[in-house]
Amino acid sequence: MIRRASLSMKAVIIPVLLAAVLACLCNGAVAAEPSKPEMIAGVSREEALRLGERMYCEGILPSGEPLTAMVKGDIPMAGNQFTCTNCHQRSGFGSLEGTVRTPPINSAQLYAPLSKFKGVPMGRRSAAIPETELYRPAYTDETLARAMRTGQDPAGRQMSSTMPIYFLNDRDMDILVFYLKNLSAGIEAGVTNTALRFATVITDDVSRADREAMLAPLQYYINNWRISRQMEQSARAGAFVLEGEARELRRLSLTVWELKGPSETWRAQLEEHYHTEPVFALLGGIAAAEWAPIHQFCEDHKVPTLFPITDFPVITNAGGRTFYLSKGLYQEGEAAARFLHRKEDLLKGISVVQVFRNDRAGRVLSKAFEETWTELGHGAPENHVLAGAETADAAFWAKLGKKGKHRVVLLWLDAGVFPGLDNAARSRTMPDVVVASYGLLGDRMYSLPEKARQSVYLTYPYSLPQESRVYKANIETALKRNTIPITNPEITFKMYSLFSVLTGPLSRMRTNAYRDYFIELLEATSDMSMTPVTYPRISFGTGQRYASKGCYIVQLTEGPQPELVKRSEWLIP
Repeated sequence: MIRRASLSMKAVIIPVLLAAVLACLCNGAVAAEPSKPEMIAGVSREEALRLGERMYCEGILPSGEPLTAMVKGDIPMAGNQFTCTNCHQRSGFGSLEGTVRTPPINSAQLYAPLSKFKGVPMGRRSAAIPETELYRPAYTDETLARAMRTGQDPAGRQMSSTMPIYFLNDRDMDILVFYLKNLSAGIEAGVTNTALRFATVITDDVSRADREAMLAPLQYYINNWRISRQMEQSARAGAFVLEGEARELRRLSLTVWELKGPSETWRAQLEEHYHTEPVFALLGGIAAAEWAPIHQFCEDHKVPTLFPITDFPVITNAGGRTFYLSKGLYQEGEAAARFLHRKEDLLKGISVVQVFRNDRAGRVLSKAFEETWTELGHGAPENHVLAGAETADAAFWAKLGKKGKHRVVLLWLDAGVFPGLDNAARSRTMPDVVVASYGLLGDRMYSLPEKARQSVYLTYPYSLPQESRVYKANIETALKRNTIPITNPEITFKMYSLFSVLTGPLSRMRTNAYRDYFIELLEATSDMSMTPVTYPRISFGTGQRYASKGCYIVQLTEGPQPELVKRSEWLIP
């Protein structure tokens, strides 16, 4: 049994210690493929795969009508209400929910005999299995079609009543069988018999220090991965080898994709990189500006991406191929709205004002607050956009105070506004509540004047320093021991989160190096709240693409060396 890697800092930052769990990445199983007909059910192979995927994933027939089925013998169901992916997942590798296990239905599983004792396909170890040891024979195209129409497996046994019986004509059935026969079969891009290739993206608007903070630990992790002796012996004994062939276990490799110039040119550069050397997935990556062009490229080419470093992730509820650490600045705007919504006594008879510049950060924070605020049933806030060289100085606060003293102000600006806050506090024109963003301020928040601290709240989407201090110290010790530069600790600690999450899916993929399966394993990442290095907890679920989902609201204590204190629980949508 392969144990999940320890979540201690040392275990992840020093990849040598992760060898045992990563060693399972070995040669992928490729189903033996017969001669390929040019046409399937009257359409091209490519069109048949597209139509089959639509039936499998959406429950829509080639005609555009919903697929129809019967569940539990007498309950009619439209295919778009109960798709194959609901149980078998997009990859076809099945699922486990509670005590209910849905078996795999990908090509290698269906078209291989099933062992009577182990309940797993045995074709990888032996071409000839005695009939007495079979739970069921391998499916053929004909018995697979019969199973979907009658609910009987190749041995004639009735399958679970939860398995729908499908009403398909011969043409549609041929297309769906063809799709299943090719589901999670063959070799994915970026996968060879000896290597699993990854890439990371760095744009030229990133400082050298931030670049090193992301790339150095990632490159070290990849370069120093080793296969443990125990796992190597297990693999060479045949546990993970196709048909007894002694192929090499896969190694990990990493290439750096440099993007230069304006973001409008990135797509062409990404296409060139991918054409030159296709990769299985993107790991990390960093951009000072938007991530959207890279996100869209990965969607179009079905490339999984794990934890790019960006303040501006794509905000969507549609799932997708990119897994973000959080919603970035958008998450802070959301949290501010939820925090104020709960302060009912403060909200009576007052207005809410947002102050920001018309730049990317200001637009994201103000949009996130306004969208969440109105969803919670409030009127739209008043927006004050600073123009040109306008600053939030003492005169600004005096003018704002005349309009209405008891106001809540969302101050989506950098620390340059702090002198004005100090003057506002002294002149008693300070609003009752000011909310600012740690994402914009960073450690400059500690320069907030003491007289203003009582009124100023900060959105803080990370573990508090006093909660993560010991963990971070351990990581820094490990980095120094391995001569990895610490040029931006916050970015390096975020890479620790990547290593923590990546280890499990890589180990559990074993021979099945398929992107959809990799994504499903990422979605199955459980709550990782035992080592709050950067975030109090990170986790995913089906369709979820933001690992850290919450934010604290904090204030600074008094004195020359202030600390952060919580003024809210971990606020999540």
